[in-house]
Amino acid sequence: MPYVNIRIAGTLSREQKAQIAAEITDTLERIALKPKSYTYIAFDELPDENWAIAGQLLDES
Repeated sequence: MPYVNIRIAGTLSREQKAQIAAEITDTLERIALKPKSYTYIAFDELPDENWAIAGQLLDES
């Protein structure tokens, strides 16, 4: 059973999440031969202050 966890700085709209979930599920079905009903996807949306790149928090850039 595939489990996909998507962590992203900021937020996605409901429509964006639906499209991403559909495309990832389709890809796993097509390439890994996993039935769509087996695929679980979780979205973790984190504030920019919780992410850093090159030593700088994203909300500081």
